[in-house]
Amino acid sequence: MFIFAEIFKALAMLVNGITTILYWMLFARIIISWFPVDPYSSVVQFLMQVTDPILEPLRKIPIRIGPMDFSPILAFILLVFVNRVLVTLLLSVAYKIQGGM
Repeated sequence: MFIFAEIFKALAMLVNGITTILYWMLFARIIISWFPVDPYSSVVQFLMQVTDPILEPLRKIPIRIGPMDFSPILAFILLVFVNRVLVTLLLSVAYKIQGGM
């Protein structure tokens, strides 16, 4: 049972790492959008490819006020929520398995 507990702990760390990386990539994309940059730059293209799957579904929700797009704020909130829920769930399963020995 110890192995299963460690697997769940590792999954929690993986989820935490992935959501943290996505959080910072989304942050970088927002900052880059404020400056005149080459949209064909490999860095900009990479950030767009990674963050578009998160932002595009949220852009369908009418949360614009004038030219201001609030989908990145909603994406931040969702990333933090998913991170906290999944990490807490995985760690609680790991500790229950460990405590059941």
